Amino acid sequence: MIELTAVTKQFAGKNQVTALDRVDLKIAKGELVSIVGTSGSGKSTLLNLIGGLDRQTSGEIHIDGQNLTGISDDDLTRIRRDKIGFIFQFFNLLPTLNCLENVALPLHLRGWPRQKAHQRAQELLDLVQLGKRVEHQPDELSGGERQRVAIARALSIYPPIVLADEPTGNLDTRTGAEILRLIHDLRDRLGATVLVVTHDSKVAESCQRTVTLSDGRVVNDLRR
Repeated sequence: MIELTAVTKQFAGKNQVTALDRVDLKIAKGELVSIVGTSGSGKSTLLNLIGGLDRQTSGEIHIDGQNLTGISDDDLTRIRRDKIGFIFQFFNLLPTLNCLENVALPLHLRGWPRQKAHQRAQELLDLVQLGKRVEHQPDELSGGERQRVAIARALSIYPPIVLADEPTGNLDTRTGAEILRLIHDLRDRLGATVLVVTHDSKVAESCQRTVTLSDGRVVNDLRR
């Protein structure tokens, strides 16, 4: 499902920085994998490359059998749109849209008719137990509720891959645990491949596999 071969990412500047250093990594379909490491270890860079938000300096990345190396920006956009759902630490909901509109937005961008997009959005909000809050705007929701909306939006296309960047990072312990249970439940229902970047040891330990990065390299790959 996801395969990285000798992937390196360098950032140019006054002093060149190597964020990832010849990383080899294979993640099978349906796996739930946590990515851990100290700040600056390359976790977010890895997630951004897998998600097509950035391009590697060298090496190859295959997503669902397709090589991302050298493809056009338009093709990369289509892969992000059709195959990958993103869950961000800071939710990234549009404040002027209500819950239903936020979840339906990716579908509108794909050209779905309004009624069909809103029907799917309602189904997903029901799935994350916010079916009665569809008309509320983000600032009328708690942090946990906003994260649920963000998860529903990420799943709007039922993507085969879900990438979560610190999904519990801005939540209290109890709410974070609820979001974690939700991610596990949705992964079991939908069969998606899920990668979770986290600093939370409990989140990492709940995953069937934990990949540890240090100085841009994979230093441990623990399967439970």
